Amino acid sequence: MDLISLYPTWYEPTVGSGWVVAFIATFHVLASHTSVGAALLFAYLSHKAYREDREDLLDFIKKYGLFLLVFTYVAGSITGPGIWYSTTVASPNGIGALIHSFVWKWATEWVFFVIEVVGVYMIVYLVGKVDKRTHMKISVIFGVASLATMLIIVGILSFMMVPGKEAWFQQGGYLNGFYGENTFIQLAMRMAFMFTMTAVVGGIVVAGIKDPAFKKEMARKLGWLGIISTIIGAAMFQLYLKAVPDQALLVMENRLPSYFEPSIIAVLAGTLAYFILTMLRPQVLVQAFAGGMAVVILVAGLWPEETARESMRKPWVAGQYVYSNQVIGRDVPGMGIKSQIPLLEKEGILKAHPFTPKDLRTVNDGNVVQAGKFIAMVYCSNCHSPSKTGIRPLHRYIPDNITEARMEKYVKGVLTTGNIAYMPKMPMLDSEVKALSTFLVMNRKGGEKAVDAAIRQEIEARQQAKLAEKAKNKIAALTQENN
Repeated sequence: MDLISLYPTWYEPTVGSGWVVAFIATFHVLASHTSVGAALLFAYLSHKAYREDREDLLDFIKKYGLFLLVFTYVAGSITGPGIWYSTTVASPNGIGALIHSFVWKWATEWVFFVIEVVGVYMIVYLVGKVDKRTHMKISVIFGVASLATMLIIVGILSFMMVPGKEAWFQQGGYLNGFYGENTFIQLAMRMAFMFTMTAVVGGIVVAGIKDPAFKKEMARKLGWLGIISTIIGAAMFQLYLKAVPDQALLVMENRLPSYFEPSIIAVLAGTLAYFILTMLRPQVLVQAFAGGMAVVILVAGLWPEETARESMRKPWVAGQYVYSNQVIGRDVPGMGIKSQIPLLEKEGILKAHPFTPKDLRTVNDGNVVQAGKFIAMVYCSNCHSPSKTGIRPLHRYIPDNITEARMEKYVKGVLTTGNIAYMPKMPMLDSEVKALSTFLVMNRKGGEKAVDAAIRQEIEARQQAKLAEKAKNKIAALTQENN
């Protein structure tokens, strides 16, 4: 029996595995993007301090660097492994695709990250202990290393949407997969956003400056940085939309909530207004206000953008060949990868999945609900929660008056054929279609309690049948001995 490369499904019942990854990743992106923008800002300010013999600028770098050290290189370094862990269990084949394609790129990024960590300590603790020229050189090295990590990670993130060049599918090669129009446009967009974040977070440091003249100077510097980067970032996002596959735009038009565009406009307007206010009236920059606005602007600005990027990849999760449910959905000759769809069409998901329980490998009257739930977990739970809470609960997409016959027609005519552009093709045998349909209808009408009760009855019935079979065999053996 041929098996496909699927792993046990990680299901978090309260919010869903997707939201767990999203929460960790959002905080990590806030920290990492701020660190890169601040690193480049430090390089500029150190150069200015050296040329103009400014001790106040070095003091600002030290204070911002100390904040960065705690916020980014402690909290951010904790969420980094958190992303690895959560994505590995939530999307093992997706992460596998990235590692197999870019393992040396990632190793290179870690080298630059080590330079970053050492650099931020040197920037903070060597102020006043080395001359300004040396401190400037350290800041430049720190900035270059930070920018290098951004370039590498953005290339990998771009591959998750679409490989850099179409030739990658036939020829392979990390250069074909890494470099493309999407890569550089996304890099420019993220660089603009990271400078906006740097300006917003920098406001917390500016709020602690006692000298009114210096506070006004730094508020204006960060204000202009934030205004220019915000406008450029908005323009680059529009350009980015022209560099994604047509399918991504289709998903964006049909699946993103109606409030997405107004919320983006509101965040942009609010961000610009905040920077203008702090430039005109630096005295409003107190710790509480600056900290609160940093949280509001960064989260409100980052969340919809990251949500859009994640949604637009559907039905793929990496490289336009790994479906969001971890099934390999197309051949990639250049990497020696074969589609798993033909095997699933022939054998069905229950027999092809290596972790299907023995009692569920063949659908029958005694396991139909349990088999249906297993299929839903494998095929659907990465994007839809089978429970009432979590990400996109399944019951919301099923009408109240649905019948099993109608559900079977939908599953067989739409899901098994891949006729919805933003959902993976999910091959199933007729018996599996029936099982999934039974589960979906029961889950819609009776909820989790009804499903769990039906599964308990199925398990008890199977146990009773096994006990009866054992008793029958024992009686037969005793009868044979007596004869």
